[in-house]
Amino acid sequence: PQEPPAEPRLRDTPEDICFEAAANAIALHPARALLAAGDVDGDVYLYCYSCVQGDNRQLWSSGHHLKSCRDVAFSRDGQRLLTVSKDKAIHVLTVEDGRLETRIAKAHSSALNCVLPVDQHLLATGDDSGELKVWDLRKGDAILEARQHEEYISAMAVDGNGKILLTASGDGTMGVFNIKRRRFELLSEPQNGDLTSVVLLKRGKKVACGSSEGTIYLFNWDGFGATSDRFALRAESVDCMVPVTESIVCTGSLDGVIRAVNILPNRVLGCVGQHTGEPIEQLAVAPGGQLLASCAHDQKVKFWDISTLGSMVVDEYRKKKKRGGPLKALSSKAAGSGEDFFADLREEQEATPEAATGSDSD
Repeated sequence: PQEPPAEPRLRDTPEDICFEAAANAIALHPARALLAAGDVDGDVYLYCYSCVQGDNRQLWSSGHHLKSCRDVAFSRDGQRLLTVSKDKAIHVLTVEDGRLETRIAKAHSSALNCVLPVDQHLLATGDDSGELKVWDLRKGDAILEARQHEEYISAMAVDGNGKILLTASGDGTMGVFNIKRRRFELLSEPQNGDLTSVVLLKRGKKVACGSSEGTIYLFNWDGFGATSDRFALRAESVDCMVPVTESIVCTGSLDGVIRAVNILPNRVLGCVGQHTGEPIEQLAVAPGGQLLASCAHDQKVKFWDISTLGSMVVDEYRKKKKRGGPLKALSSKAAGSGEDFFADLREEQEATPEAATGSDSD
C-alpha cells in the first residue's frame, strides 16, 4: 500500500526569505499574508509568506527603479504598493501583478528616503536633504512642499484622521505638518543624535521617536515642542521602531538585536529576535499583531513570533535587578543578545540568553 503523503510541517513562524542583494525596506500587507521588499539594486519583490514549511513564494518582482529602493509601503486598501528610491522617483505598483501604474520621475531634487500613505489618494515622501512633499495621486501633483529640516527625513507617521503628519529627521528634530491646512506647524527642539523613527502610541496621546544614540524620546500629543520623557536603552542605537500594541514597540539596532520595549512605564521587556551582528534596516508588523518581520544587512528577511507581547503585564514598580543582566528571550528563536556569536547555533534549544544588553535604567 502507498504511504500516505507526509503532513506538511507547521512552524511557529515563516521561514527566512533570502535575497540576492540586501533589502533596505519591507512592508507587510494590511490584510493578507504578503510581504513587499525593496533592495539596494532598486528591485522590488512581492512574496506570500506562510507558516507551512516550504510554502513561502515569490509572486512577482519589479526592476523599474534605477538605484537603491529605500522604502516600500502598501496603500491603505492594500491594492497598491508605493516605492521610493535613491533615483528620486516615486512608483505606484499594482499588488496583484506588479504593474507600474504611476511613475513620478523627478519627484524631489534629492534622493528619496521614505514614503507614507496618508489616505486613499494622498501620500507623503521625505528626502535626503530634509524636504517633505505630500502628493495627491488624482492630480499627480504635490499639494504640500516644505523644507524645514536641515538633514534627511528618516521616517514619518500620521494621525488617525490623516490630518497631522509627523517627520523624524537626521537633524535631531521632529517636524509637525498640518495636511488638511497644507502647512508647516512646528519643529521640536533638537534631541541628541539623528531621529530615526516616529510612532504614535497610547491611542494617539503619545509620540515616540527613536534616536541613533539609543534613546527613545516621548512627546505628548499637542506638546510637540519639548519631550515629556526620555528612555535610554542599553543599545548602541535605535535605527527603526514599530508599534506592536498601544504601549509596546519593537526596536531594531546596529547590534542586530530586536528589542521589545514597553513605554510608560519604560522597560526593556527582552529580545524578540536577532540578525546576529547585522544592523537591522526595517521592521514590519503583520495584521493581527502576531508576527514581526525584519530585514538586515545579511540579505534575509526573518519572521518573529510576537504573540505573547500583547498579554505582558508591566509592573509600575521596578524589581531590584542587577544592572546589565541578560536580555530576556521572548520567543524560542530569540537567543539572548546578538553579541553572542553562537546564538544561531543554539536557536533550536531554549538557550540561556547571554551578554549584557537589558537594563531598567531610564
